[in-house]
Amino acid sequence: MTAGLPPGQILTKGWPVLHAGSVPEGLTPENWTLSIHGEVESPRTLSYAELLALPQVEITCDIHCVTSWSKIGMHWKGTPFHAIREAAHPRPTVRFVVMECEQGFTTSLPIEALDDSDVLLAHTVDGAPLPTEHGGPVRMLVPKRYFYKSAKWLRGLKFVRDDEPGFWEVRGYSNIADPWMQTRYDVDDVRVIHRMRKASLFRPLTSKNNEPTGTEPR
Repeated sequence: MTAGLPPGQILTKGWPVLHAGSVPEGLTPENWTLSIHGEVESPRTLSYAELLALPQVEITCDIHCVTSWSKIGMHWKGTPFHAIREAAHPRPTVRFVVMECEQGFTTSLPIEALDDSDVLLAHTVDGAPLPTEHGGPVRMLVPKRYFYKSAKWLRGLKFVRDDEPGFWEVRGYSNIADPWMQTRYDVDDVRVIHRMRKASLFRPLTSKNNEPTGTEPR
């Protein structure tokens, strides 16, 4: 283990491109939108320009992939999640946020985890627009979790009371995804994830056009 890295991680100088399926090349800042919905008082749909009009912050952080590589010292810019939360006015019943991606895929985290100051809706990395293959034009950035919780090609944030399974979680990846605790697989939260999987594993995933799809951002 390299000093300063979570257990089991190996430093990479590059930035591996990992996802299942294809990259949505047609998704651009001009046609990108973000739906904010669920148990909120102020649902809305934001354009890319409207996202940029919200508060913007810059952070430097490391990222850690569940497949065991880490990249350190990346510089990111984006809208902090707490700005979205303040605009949406979640109801007191909300405990989780489902991050909805292009092509119908999801992941989720407790709302408290997303309130950390380093959680961004990121659109810029190392001084350049976020590349499409890495989730551009906008992806979540949740540095304290394995990188599959930093949803690529973000298209929606759904505020909910009860957690909902994501693509990777129902297939055996941890719903906690803490790199420092090495919670990579569902043995760490088996009762929760098995209940989620039973309810959702065989539910067909559909695209924005309600067509079956087989891709998922990581």
